[in-house]
Amino acid sequence: MKQNNIAFLLPGIFQRTLRPGSPLAGLLAVMEGLSAVPEETLEHVEAFFNPYRTPDRFVPFLADWVDLEWLLIQNPEERAKSGSAPLESGLGRLRELIAASAYLSQMRGTARGLILFLETATGIPGFKIVENTSCVDGKPRPFHMCIQAPAQSAVYRGLIERIVEFEKPAYLTYELMFSE
Repeated sequence: MKQNNIAFLLPGIFQRTLRPGSPLAGLLAVMEGLSAVPEETLEHVEAFFNPYRTPDRFVPFLADWVDLEWLLIQNPEERAKSGSAPLESGLGRLRELIAASAYLSQMRGTARGLILFLETATGIPGFKIVENTSCVDGKPRPFHMCIQAPAQSAVYRGLIERIVEFEKPAYLTYELMFSE
């Protein structure tokens, strides 16, 4: 906002006495400086709500707004180990999850939805789910699924287990296997 835009908000007597270098001109310059940052932010506020354009520091807030805060690394020691990214697989993966969150929530509790969530979170395709698997003795295991994960996703084991625990139906048990 320019100084003369602020000045027109003043009563007429102040507008008439406004001179460059006067205390009033200095006060208006300070007001202009204080309002410049918020105004610039408001001019581009739509960028804050786009997961691909928002500043890195705002991405975890967007994750919280779309109910993905459970996925973020909360322990500061873990965050330090992972290079301070709020998600083990990186900030770019978190942006993808935020963008896909509405679609993923529609598919929650399905094998297809779980596979899509895992592939989006890790960036690695090739997850498979086998339902109603048999035990070693050949008897079927009701309400059990086997998740076959690609070998390169083993580095994200903790992330994968958090996702499966949160996204699978509550009555299901599971085992996670990494292909070799």
